[in-house]
Amino acid sequence: MNKITGANRRFSKALRGLATAGVVTITAVAALTASAHAQEQLTLKVGSEGAYPPYNFVKADGTVAGFEIDIANALCEELKAKCQIIVQDWDGMIPALQSGKLDVVISSMSITPARKEQVDFSNKYYNPAAAIAVPKDSDIKGTAKEDLAGKTVGVQSSTVHAVFSEQTYSDSTINNYGSSDEARMDMVAGRVDAVNDNIVSLIDWLKTPEGACCKLVGPVKANLEIHGPGVGVAIKKGREELVEKFDTAILAIRDNGKYKEINDKYFDFDIYGE
Repeated sequence: MNKITGANRRFSKALRGLATAGVVTITAVAALTASAHAQEQLTLKVGSEGAYPPYNFVKADGTVAGFEIDIANALCEELKAKCQIIVQDWDGMIPALQSGKLDVVISSMSITPARKEQVDFSNKYYNPAAAIAVPKDSDIKGTAKEDLAGKTVGVQSSTVHAVFSEQTYSDSTINNYGSSDEARMDMVAGRVDAVNDNIVSLIDWLKTPEGACCKLVGPVKANLEIHGPGVGVAIKKGREELVEKFDTAILAIRDNGKYKEINDKYFDFDIYGE
């Protein structure tokens, strides 16, 4: 009897040992799987026009730089994501996002009702004002509809400035261009009387030798339906989790001082706005 009982005890102990080993093995596999998932780094293709200083521009060595490039890098660092900046023509920005050529766009894309039908947006990361620039000898004194009546206004196509000009300056001729630089060059050449663009970008340009010809008349009265509440990260529809990640990252760099550090590198005021 004692011999049988002892054997049973030894058998039971062996079973417990095997069971314990099984649990350890399962736990180890689970831990390794979780670790592998944790190491799957988020990779993002970030679209930038690369032709809109001081927000984004291509340097002589071919690298892309500017306020938004620094912001993009800071956000990617906050997300622990591996990001590749891809230069993309403005007109093709949303199609590139929708087709998967780009994951996000960080390129002064204002959050507007029309665009929100095509793509999703993070919360704003800056809020630009629009303005009118003219040649220094111009007789244009203001930015209202009547001030520009009978004049030719240059704008970059597919921008809020183009939409605003078409709707507001109905007594003017609106010339659309592929880039802001092209519109400004035509103003220098005398082919347009004024340019409607982002005020910071215009001020930056007026400081250059090419912009010495011209002056700022003043800001335009913002139209929320057209200009939107600010500029956000554009993201392909259906990626709500990525939108939330960028919202959180924008708040984080605002809170930890990184945003101010980048802001002060380019501007002497808070570009984030109200």
